[in-house]
Amino acid sequence: METPVEIAYQGMSPGLTLQDFIEEHVGELETRFGRITACRVVLKGPGEHQRSGGLYEVNIHLSLPDGREVNTSRTPKVDERHADVRFAISDAFRRARRQLQDHVRKLQGKVKTHEQSPVATVARLAPSGDHGFLETADGREIYFHRNSLLNADMAALGPGTRVTFAEEMGEKGPQASTVKLMGKHAMR
Repeated sequence: METPVEIAYQGMSPGLTLQDFIEEHVGELETRFGRITACRVVLKGPGEHQRSGGLYEVNIHLSLPDGREVNTSRTPKVDERHADVRFAISDAFRRARRQLQDHVRKLQGKVKTHEQSPVATVARLAPSGDHGFLETADGREIYFHRNSLLNADMAALGPGTRVTFAEEMGEKGPQASTVKLMGKHAMR
């Protein structure tokens, strides 16, 4: 690490054994995930915050070489195990480890991304009320049937209504399936 681990004690006295314990956890993180440029740990004693009910709170701030930061901070749930400062420290470092794992997965491209559904506008509806046509952002018209509506019925649609959809190839060309109303007009 480029800088020594910074530890702040609030509502409790510093201890060398706690400092060694924290530095061991930081060393494990560096062994698993590579270089950490800075680490700040804040230990809040049970008397430091009223809502804790006698539990320790541990906040960790890690700086990474790519400029990103990992922060783990939260008031402990009513979990009596947080009355033990070593458990509270280990739990906070477990949360930091999970965040670092997520960071590494993103860097390696192993995180699934979900494509946004395309958005279209209802161009016109058939007088029969059983189908209509959507106008896509690129100006194409796509057929849809009332059975493809997910969160509304045909009565809720009118020209200009914005929807999301999935495009598939039908017998007569492209058609929309899973058509969903967008915004405040969508039925729940």
